[in-house]
Amino acid sequence: MSPIILFGLLLLITFALLLYFLKPTVTEVAVRQHLQDIHAGPIAGPDGTSILKSQGSDSAQWLNGMAKQVPGYTWLSHLVSQSGTTWQAGSVLASCLGTGIVMSWMASLMISSTVLSVCIGVALGAAPVLYLWIAREVRFSRFDNLLPEAVDLMSRGLKAGHAISAVFEMVGNEVGDPVGSEFKTMAEQQSLGIPMREAMDNLVTRVPRDDVRFLAAAVLLQKETGGNLVQILDKTAVVMRERARLRGQLKIYTAQGRITGWILCAAPFLMFALINLVNKEYEKPLFTDPTGLKMIYAGLAMMILGVLAIRKIIDIKV
Repeated sequence: MSPIILFGLLLLITFALLLYFLKPTVTEVAVRQHLQDIHAGPIAGPDGTSILKSQGSDSAQWLNGMAKQVPGYTWLSHLVSQSGTTWQAGSVLASCLGTGIVMSWMASLMISSTVLSVCIGVALGAAPVLYLWIAREVRFSRFDNLLPEAVDLMSRGLKAGHAISAVFEMVGNEVGDPVGSEFKTMAEQQSLGIPMREAMDNLVTRVPRDDVRFLAAAVLLQKETGGNLVQILDKTAVVMRERARLRGQLKIYTAQGRITGWILCAAPFLMFALINLVNKEYEKPLFTDPTGLKMIYAGLAMMILGVLAIRKIIDIKV
């Protein structure tokens, strides 16, 4: 193994160990998240100023200020908040850029093709964004599973004579995360004077799911036009559970297509690793010969098209 590659691996391992041992404790994360939840929402002035002190270090604020100039910063900041992590969008962009540059440089030491080295660096540099996307989907799936229980609790609270704001706070205290934390944030925003419509819109922004939109529409419609909110919530809970049942059936029906997609994506890389272990010189012409590089580019393009086609087939809207 080349000394430069060994140095790069040791550097990455050192940084990983430092990040692991210096990460905040569970109590620190909970306190920081609670502070962020309290001032979440449009409490800034028209010019973007706020009376609240900025959280985080000066270097993190400077990094976020620089990152705001990058296209897609707003989408990334929403992704970070929706994933439930305590990361900063500027730190994510910096980690993606640094990882992409390091991995492109390490790949260029083993592969003569500059284009392929850059593609490998971009793919590995996008790993933090991919992690955030997976964390967001897992969090949203957990939210969908707990939301019918929260709606039932709201209905029982209204039957007992509680106000709607008290019901939101009850859900925040009784239902597990992420539903409890989101409803607690909404109740705290209302206690700070934010109107009901604005608080519900903030909830939909933080959790852009169809079930949450149904709940927000039901509550706001009843508030503006009147009606039996308990009956509306009961019917909304029934609709949510029926949608969850249909989603479960669709996962069963599309399991073969999803497994096929994973196998088709993993098989070429797995075979490359196995053949490389047996004979390192066997696949060398793929990266040194121009025809081999063209075959790699064509194979990657066809793989991407196949993944998109399979995803289109199994992506059924409920």
